[in-house]
Amino acid sequence: MKNTMLIILILLCSVMLGCKKVQTIENSNALVIYSPHPLEFIDPIVSEFENDTGIAVEVVVAGTGELLTRIKTDTNSNCDVLWGGSLSTLENEKYLFEIYRSVNEEHAIYKNMDGHITRFTMVPSVIMINTNLIGDIEIEGFKDLLNPQLKGKIAYADPSKSSSSFEHLLNQLSSMGQGDVEKGWNYVERLIFNLDNTLLDGSSSVYNGVVQGQFTVGLTFEDPVAKFIDNGAPVKIVYPKEGTIFRPDGVSIIKDANNMEAAKQFVDFVTSKEVQSFLAAELNRRPIRNDVMPGKGLVPFSELIIEIDDQNWASSHKEEIISKYKKLFETINE
Repeated sequence: MKNTMLIILILLCSVMLGCKKVQTIENSNALVIYSPHPLEFIDPIVSEFENDTGIAVEVVVAGTGELLTRIKTDTNSNCDVLWGGSLSTLENEKYLFEIYRSVNEEHAIYKNMDGHITRFTMVPSVIMINTNLIGDIEIEGFKDLLNPQLKGKIAYADPSKSSSSFEHLLNQLSSMGQGDVEKGWNYVERLIFNLDNTLLDGSSSVYNGVVQGQFTVGLTFEDPVAKFIDNGAPVKIVYPKEGTIFRPDGVSIIKDANNMEAAKQFVDFVTSKEVQSFLAAELNRRPIRNDVMPGKGLVPFSELIIEIDDQNWASSHKEEIISKYKKLFETINE
């Protein structure tokens, strides 16, 4: 696959305002992909997959939580592949996924140990700043988000709907708790107060809200912010000084998928060296492969404070964590 062809495709798709977003499945023979990724991320990769394989694709775009609910409850969803979502969100739902190990697994930095979730890219949690709006407010980490001047100006998505927001919640509990979860919840409670009764519906609402000037600060993930910076938007990335969780997202085949062989081809395609190189060079995503370098402008691991949380605890306590967050949010905003 030629990188130049991918670059042309991303430009064409940008003009077309997203050629793949659908909410109903129009072609029953198509490979059906559910994804929380932004359209500018999805379109060039899906288009090149179709060109390479001759396989037609339909994509449904929504938040990870919404997509998982649809997979579990809608018997007519016909979903073949879930492309996106953090491990903390996907681990509890892995009974939904077929066991498959990609042909590219030997090059993965993070391995698909049990076969259910192929690692796709690495996605750190970051703070996004609108430089036109921030003024003289200093933001270096989570603690600075408690500044009263930021009340109602922080974009954050519902962690029950957005896997990136759930990762941020875990990051806050771990970093601000310093090993004491209750201490972490004390911080979360204060941050909820500063959100001023505002929770957004998905990850894209966070970074789009900041770049459009609706919010001064957003809690999001790295690559959309890096892309906005490349395009000249008045935003910057802050990696929390208290520590940043680095965790891969996933791509998984739905159990008993209608288009099983096509689904396997898609997983192999998005983890190939060609696609991973394109992700790094053109879409500012950190590759999962050990033979592909991160894209320009991304801060190296060696220069970041990495927060190491207990991933098994996070996965096994997800429902409890989400429930507690919802109760806190409702109580504070009564």
